[in-house]
Amino acid sequence: MAEFSPGTLVDGRYLISRRLGSGGMADVYCAEDQQLGRQVALKLLHRRFAQDPGFVERFRREAQAAAGLQHPNIVSVYDRGAFDDTWYIAMEYLPGRSLKQLIRQEAPLAPVRAIDLTIQILQAARFAHRHGVIHRDLKPHNVIVDENDHAKVTDFGIARAGASDMTETGSIMGTAQYLSPEQAQGHAVSPASDLYSVAVVLYEMLTGRVPFDADSAVTIALKHVSEAPTSPTRVNAGIPPELDRVVMWALNKDPADRPQTADELIAALEHARTAIEAGDRGQRTAAMAALAGVGAYKAAAATAVAPEPTALTHRTDVIVGDTNGVPPVIEEMAPHDYERRPPRWPWVLLVVLALLIGGGVAAYLLTRPAKVTVPGVVGQPLNTASTILQNAGFAVSSITVGSDRKAGTVIRQAPQGGIKADEGSTVTVTVSSGPGSVTVPPVESLPLKQAEQMIRGAHLNPSPIIKQNSSSVPSGQVISTQPSAGQSLPPGTSVEVIVSSGPAKQGVPDVTNQSVDSATAQIQAAGFKVKIVKQTTTSVSDGTVLSQDPAANTPELPGTTVTLTVATAPTTVSVPDVKGDQATAASNTLGQAGFNVQVQSKNVTDKAKNGIVLSESPSAGTQAKKGSTVTIVVGQYQPPTTTGTGTTSTPTGTTSTPNGG
Repeated sequence: MAEFSPGTLVDGRYLISRRLGSGGMADVYCAEDQQLGRQVALKLLHRRFAQDPGFVERFRREAQAAAGLQHPNIVSVYDRGAFDDTWYIAMEYLPGRSLKQLIRQEAPLAPVRAIDLTIQILQAARFAHRHGVIHRDLKPHNVIVDENDHAKVTDFGIARAGASDMTETGSIMGTAQYLSPEQAQGHAVSPASDLYSVAVVLYEMLTGRVPFDADSAVTIALKHVSEAPTSPTRVNAGIPPELDRVVMWALNKDPADRPQTADELIAALEHARTAIEAGDRGQRTAAMAALAGVGAYKAAAATAVAPEPTALTHRTDVIVGDTNGVPPVIEEMAPHDYERRPPRWPWVLLVVLALLIGGGVAAYLLTRPAKVTVPGVVGQPLNTASTILQNAGFAVSSITVGSDRKAGTVIRQAPQGGIKADEGSTVTVTVSSGPGSVTVPPVESLPLKQAEQMIRGAHLNPSPIIKQNSSSVPSGQVISTQPSAGQSLPPGTSVEVIVSSGPAKQGVPDVTNQSVDSATAQIQAAGFKVKIVKQTTTSVSDGTVLSQDPAANTPELPGTTVTLTVATAPTTVSVPDVKGDQATAASNTLGQAGFNVQVQSKNVTDKAKNGIVLSESPSAGTQAKKGSTVTIVVGQYQPPTTTGTGTTSTPTGTTSTPNGG
C-alpha cells in the first residue's frame, strides 16, 4: 500500500495524484506542483529509512548531484525538502517506461537501436564525469525511455564526486547484476566503472539477459570478479561481430583494459553502427543478386529436365519447392485412366542435385579459411601495424580514440596478438588520436576543494593555487582561473586557480589630538568602524581625541573597530582655596574654576583685613558641581565708635553682594 494516498498535499505545494513506482529506498509519485502548475515526479524516502543518517545522506546526495547536472539525457531535479517525518525530491516527470520494462517487453533489440540508446546513456555519463560525478548505479531501471526512444538517466542516489564508493561500514554500493568488478571488491571507482555497467545494459538489450546472474547478490558479484562473460553472439547469433567486440572490450575485468572515457566507447559504438549499416546495405544487394541467380537457375533446370513429348492430354504440371532457391520439383498430375510412359526427368534431377551438393562440399573444403596466428601490433604506428596484419593475411579495421599515447599509435587490438583466427578475418585496432582536448570547467565562486575536484574531473591539473585579496569574493572561494572557463586544453594541462584571501589590510589613520567629529569621519572613510570611550580630564579641551586603538598606521582588515578615547570635562571640580585673597582675585579664581561667586561683607576693625576673603562656602577642597555658587565673606573696615561711657563698640553687621565671577 502506498504510504501517501492521492490527494495528499506534500509540503504545502505538491498534490499527489498517483503512485508511479516503488524502489528499495523510496516511493515515486506523480504530483501537481501547485505553485508552477506542472506535473512532477515526487520521490519520497520510506519512513523506515528517514531516521537513518546513512540513507538520508544518500538521498540528499542524489538531489545535490543531479541538481547540478543539466543535460538533455539527465532527469532534472527541481526541489527537495522534508515532509511528515521523511524527505522528498521533486524531479522532472517523464511519461514513458523504464529501459528495464522495454527490455522485458521487446528484447533482444535490433543492434542499431541498442547502440542509439546506449550512446544516449553514455552522453549522460560523459556529462556527469566531466563535472566530477560518477553515477555508480547505472542500470536499465534508472533509464527512462519515451515513445521516440529518447533516453534520460535518473537516480543519482549513490553518485558522488570523488574516488570512494564505500559507506562508513565498508559495504559495497550498487546493484549486483550491473556492478563493475572493482565495485564488487570494494575498490575505488572511476568513469570506467560506469562504462562497465553501461556495457552490461547493452549486453542485456542485445541478448535479453545479463552476463552474470545467480540466486544471491554475493554470487553475482563474485562472477563479475572471476568469470569471463559469455560472448553476446553465442547467446544471440544475430549480433554483428563488430558490436560483439565492443561489448566484450567494455566488459574487461581490469578497468585499464576498458574504454577510459565515455567518448572512447561512443566512438567505438558509432564505428560499429557504421559497419552494421554498411553490412545491411551489402546484404540487401547480395540478396537481390541471389534472387536473380535463382531465377536463372530455375530456367536452366526446367530446360534440363523437361519431359519428352507425350500424346497424353489433360495433364497438369505443377512446379513446387522453389521459394528458397531449391531446384524446382515438377509434379505431374494426370487422370489415372490415361496411358503414359514413365518420365525420365526425376532421375536427371537427382543427378544434377548430387553434382551440385558434391561440388559445394568440395568448394568449401578447398576454400575453407586456414587458422593463422594474429600478430601483436600494440604500440606500433598504424601504418606499420596495418602492413604487419595484412602481410599475415588479415583485413584491418581501425577505431580512433583520444588517449595519452602518441597520436597514430595502436593502443589495443581485437583479437589480441598470439590468438589464432581465420585467415582473411578482420583485426580491429584501436588507435590513439593523441590527448585531444578538454574544457576548463566554470569554478568561479566555488570553494577551493570543490573547484579542485571539478578541474581534476575534467582531466586537468589544478596548479598552482594563488591567493589574492578580494573585497567582493569571500575568503576561500575561487576568484578566477587561468586559462578561463570554457577554454580548450590538452588533458593534464595545469590550470592556475586564483583564490580569495579576503579583503586586504590597510593602515589605521592617525587621528589623535583631533576633534572627535573629525576623527570619526576619517576612520569611517578608511572602511573601519568607530567606538568612543570618554575620559574625564581638564588637561585638554572637551571632545579632543586623547588616544586610539589600534594605534595609528597599524594594518587591519576593513570593518575592524577602532576605539577612540575622547577627553571630556569633569562634572565636579575642587573648590579653590581663596581665603586670605583679595576679593577681586578670589572671584576671578573661582570663576575660572567654573563657579558662580556670591560675596558677603563683614565689618572688621582691623584695617589689614579690609577687602580680604575671611571665609568661603563650600570650603576649600570640597568637590562641587561646575556652575554651582561659592560664597565668600570679605572683610569691610569700620572704625570703632566711643560711647558716652567712654567704651568702644564694633559694628558686626554683614551684607551680601552677588558676584558673577
